[in-house]
Amino acid sequence: MTLPKESKDQAIKDFQRDTSDTGSPEVQIAILTRRIEQLTGHLRTHKKDEHSRHGLLGLVSKRRRHLTYLNRHAPDSYNAVTERLGIRRR
Repeated sequence: MTLPKESKDQAIKDFQRDTSDTGSPEVQIAILTRRIEQLTGHLRTHKKDEHSRHGLLGLVSKRRRHLTYLNRHAPDSYNAVTERLGIRRR
């Protein structure tokens, strides 16, 4: 399942560092979070969709790796992103 263009553009606009930024860790985490939320909603109605569940686990793992990288290199930005997106971290 892909993310609608408007949702992706809004995530980029909300988290970009400057006007041409589309690939910073903050933006990637925001896009992954939106996709995770969308897939979670899909799985609530389609409980037996194992292929989507497998994809969801991959997205969560990728987001976790991005968050670990951001925490190592920019802890202040990490705290801001996790707070704005409502992501629980240890």
